Amino acid sequence: MKKFLLSISFIIISSASFAGSCPMLWNKVDTEISNVSDDNLKAKVQELRDAGKKAHSDGDHSKSEKLLNEALDLINS
Repeated sequence: MKKFLLSISFIIISSASFAGSCPMLWNKVDTEISNVSDDNLKAKVQELRDAGKKAHSDGDHSKSEKLLNEALDLINS
């Protein structure tokens, strides 16, 4: 039982840690989107950013990070 509770504690703590990186990523997207001059690209980046923020709000942090990193990759390409 001790091992089970310890395992659950680690899962909860690690989930909270990963959840904290999503806001940093979308703030980075918000900062860097101003450097995008192509309106179509800017719209796609904004769409990915909004989807990433929604995924974070829904509790799907891995999807959020994937979408936000994709938006950053588009900006940097």
